[in-house]
Order: sequence, then structure tokens, then C-alpha cells
Amino acid sequence: MQTRANPDNIQVPMTRPDTLAGLPVLFVMAAPAEYGPALKARITPLMTGIGPIEAATQLTFALAQMAEKPRLVVSLGSAGSARLAQTQVYQVGAVAYRDMDASALGVEKGRTPLLDLPAVIDLPHRIPDLPVASLSTGGSIVSGAAYDSIAQDMVDMETFALLRVTQHFDLPLIGLRGISDGAEDLRGMSDWTQYLDVIDGKLAQAVDALEEALASGAIRL
Repeated sequence: MQTRANPDNIQVPMTRPDTLAGLPVLFVMAAPAEYGPALKARITPLMTGIGPIEAATQLTFALAQMAEKPRLVVSLGSAGSARLAQTQVYQVGAVAYRDMDASALGVEKGRTPLLDLPAVIDLPHRIPDLPVASLSTGGSIVSGAAYDSIAQDMVDMETFALLRVTQHFDLPLIGLRGISDGAEDLRGMSDWTQYLDVIDGKLAQAVDALEEALASGAIRL
């Protein structure tokens, strides 16, 4: 990364895409805890902070100031799930926004009023041989019985927000998520972080598979 000076003379990182199969690809992550040595050997992601507001704000700023826009944005990191295999990495087949509820106005839960988008949005690009799962994004940590009200397979706090930004910039999005928790109730930070080192290695393998899919034409942008 290079930096630019803002009016307050604070050095602000200038984000550049990584290159995969000759194409500029921007990887986006929420938290340094998810960014382990295997990923560090492969990519330099935009680190947004946790939650949909931080994700949307930081990605919008990064894309707006890039001289060279990426051909693809990849949301990657951890996710929770009460039904999927712990530590397994899944690609996002479809994503929903669980915080949006305008049902009192007669609008389907998950749909934003006056916005012509479905409650669940498909992500069309697929990495061969990598399991696919649906994802629910929201600003809350999900644990225990809270999973019962969520139709999607796994939960995170950023991907839907990143998708909306990429739609505005007319860029495709791929989501890659490793299941860090959900089999038991969360009791503290360590219940989230305990498997992140394993997930780091598996996410790195998924990045390698993405590069192969781009190089072979299995994914066409």
C-alpha cells in the first residue's frame, strides 16, 4: 500500500488490488484476527473493521480513490453457523440482509422499501469444487437460539453491505467464509478466535482455487 496526505496531515492508506491470474482483485476483510500467515503470504486485503457500516464506508472510500479499479471484489473471513461444518470454508451462493424489516409497511422482511432488489440476492460466480452456502448479513452477533430465526446457512456482518457497494460500482463480488463458531453458544471472544488459524489456511487454499478458476476461464468476469 502507498499513502496519501489528507488536509489534517494524517497518512491515509491507499488501497491497491492484488493480482490474480493477471487480473486486479480486491480482497476485503473485517478484522486482523482473521488475517493469518497463510493469507498474508498471498494477499494484502482492505481491512474495513467489523459490521455493515464500517464495511460499506471503507470499501466505498477505497474504490472511489483507486486509480485502477479491480475487476473483482472478494469478501472473505469468518462466519457463524449452527448447521454447517466448523472450520470448513464455503463460497456464498446468495446473501440476505437480516436487519432490514419493513414488514409493518407490508414489505417482505429483508427487502429495502423503494429499492428494486429481492430479499435474497444471488452471487453468480462459482469456484469449482468449493461448497456453496447461503449467507445472512447483519449488525448483530448471532448465537444459540438466535439461529432459529435465520433461514440462511451462515451469518456474517459485512458481505451484504459490500455487495451493495460493488453494485453501485458495477463490480462482481465473491464471498468466501470459514465457519468459526455456532456449534455452541458464544461465551466470549475466544469462542470466535479459537479456529481462525485453521480457517486462515483453508481460506488461503480457496484463494488459490479462485486464481486457478480465473486462469482457466471457469470464472469469467
